[in-house]
Amino acid sequence: GAAFWQTICGEHGLDDSGNYHGNNDLQKARLNVYFNEAMSGKYVPRAVLVDLEPGTIDNVRSSSIGDLFRPDNMIFGQSSAGNVWAKGHYTEGAELVDSVLDVIRREAEGCDSLQGFQISHSLGGGTGSGMGTLLISKICEEYPDRMMATFSVVPSPKTSDTVVEPYNATLSIHQLIENSAETFCIDNEALYDICLRTLKLPQPNYNDLNQLVSCVMSGVTTSLRYPGQLNSDLRKLAVNLVPFPRLHFFMVGYAPLTSIGARSFSSLSVPELTQQLFDPRNMMAASDPRQGRYLTAATFFRGKASVKEVEDEMHKIQTRNSAGFVEWIPNNVQTAVCSVPPQDSDMSAT
Repeated sequence: GAAFWQTICGEHGLDDSGNYHGNNDLQKARLNVYFNEAMSGKYVPRAVLVDLEPGTIDNVRSSSIGDLFRPDNMIFGQSSAGNVWAKGHYTEGAELVDSVLDVIRREAEGCDSLQGFQISHSLGGGTGSGMGTLLISKICEEYPDRMMATFSVVPSPKTSDTVVEPYNATLSIHQLIENSAETFCIDNEALYDICLRTLKLPQPNYNDLNQLVSCVMSGVTTSLRYPGQLNSDLRKLAVNLVPFPRLHFFMVGYAPLTSIGARSFSSLSVPELTQQLFDPRNMMAASDPRQGRYLTAATFFRGKASVKEVEDEMHKIQTRNSAGFVEWIPNNVQTAVCSVPPQDSDMSAT
């Protein structure tokens, strides 16, 4: 979550304290989607940070972007959920959830037209899974007609911290099926694999993993934050991606991902990015798309990409790889194009 704010602050020309230093009007055009402007002229993220123990929130406070967030929006309990879903959902989390909802209500009332909520949590521990799903169900009760997008870190058998992860995840997914509108599944095993195999990092740490996830989050939310030729938002994404209401769990991929040494040898073109996007090794969930079929897909291109080229490339993928897409949803790839590239490369695709 914090890495996402760091990424989009960089993209919008804000420093670590939220002051604007950019030189492009496009950066400021839609800052109010994710930020409120304070009296001092600094931009404050419309974010609420929640945890059942003070440790992680203290880490964010003492990090380089600690001054970015509003102190009232950091809410934490004193006793952790101890990786137990029920503690997060019924006991410890239930005591804290009302104070969180008060802050959410205050932030939601400050919006001109609220489209939805975006939650990043993990499904392996107790707080993210138990209290996260409790929060989601409470928000859905209060704002039934708003989008609920979750970025959920799903546990994987190879990189597991605790024994009870499968239980926590199963209980959470039961809640997410009912209450979320779109869930982006991210899994640590796939992220480690990307870091080791594709980015050739010998010992990836959490910062590297967070960097990957924040690239995807920034890619998915690009069209909310910048005007573009072919625009898309959370609701359009759901309309195009969700064939049945309960089937809203998405795998995400990001391109370009190349090791630092190979960067100067690779070309950034729409065909190259498309090929990488649909490459199973670039998927941030460790399930192989070659074993099944795509129901629907959505692509976001950033940078100098012509709409026609993107549409042609998507058509090629569907015709060339027609066995990989189900035949009862025709034209099931949605595209969005935005002319503002990410910070670190000229072009990217999500």
